[in-house]
Amino acid sequence: MIAAAAEAAPEEACGLLLGQHGRISAMVPARNVATDRSRSFEIDPAVLLKTHREARAQGLSVVGHWHSHPNGAAQPSRRDAARAVENGQLWLIVASGQVSGFQAAAAGPVQGRFMPIALEIG
Repeated sequence: MIAAAAEAAPEEACGLLLGQHGRISAMVPARNVATDRSRSFEIDPAVLLKTHREARAQGLSVVGHWHSHPNGAAQPSRRDAARAVENGQLWLIVASGQVSGFQAAAAGPVQGRFMPIALEIG
């Protein structure tokens, strides 16, 4: 994710997270099809549909997504909060070589929409 974010800068990079029960087992990069890719992201719908089908075939789920903030912090923005659905999906944000994790939730302490989560690599 960090390498993809650096390569895409100054535009935002994005992708999907596959796994089960809050555990991420794979990352799928996706093309950012947003109109203003320097300030926003939108996962390519074709990649989204294909990834959901392939994940189900492997006994996995799309548990969230990741995107970068090339000119910002590894924290959700107000724009992210406005687009987030309170469904427990994981949001990983890459900025300045750092990755931070959040879970979409009702009335979360971050931007009123996210709960910070600890990321464990192992």
